[in-house]
Amino acid sequence: MLNLFRMKNISTVKEYIALQPAKVRTTLEQLRQTIRKAAPEAEEVISYQMPGFKFYGMLVWYAVTKNHYGLYPMANAIRVFKDKLKEYELSKGTIRFPIDKPLPVKLITEIVKFRVKENLEKKLLKEVLKKSKK
Repeated sequence: MLNLFRMKNISTVKEYIALQPAKVRTTLEQLRQTIRKAAPEAEEVISYQMPGFKFYGMLVWYAVTKNHYGLYPMANAIRVFKDKLKEYELSKGTIRFPIDKPLPVKLITEIVKFRVKENLEKKLLKEVLKKSKK
């Protein structure tokens, strides 16, 4: 796999995926499309040299390493879904899906939709607070 830290000049998601070994491209594209379907209004970006999606702030990032596909949905999403994530390796802001197993598309969809709702709620709260200060 490519070392993410050497990919300093990546500017598009297509470029990121194209630079990966052929055996992981299909799954990366599946992950990309799963996120896109769950958050159709989100904007695709490269951030921290990884593909991601923004929707009223950063929504999620994803990447591939030698042994896993990483989904980075923020720490709160991992706390909320911890019971459904028991079979995966986790850290504070990372879910690691084994590279040799199918992606849990339904679970990823749930997590992304949760993040969309979370970001919308933050946006609405900011608007309410802004109006209350007037």
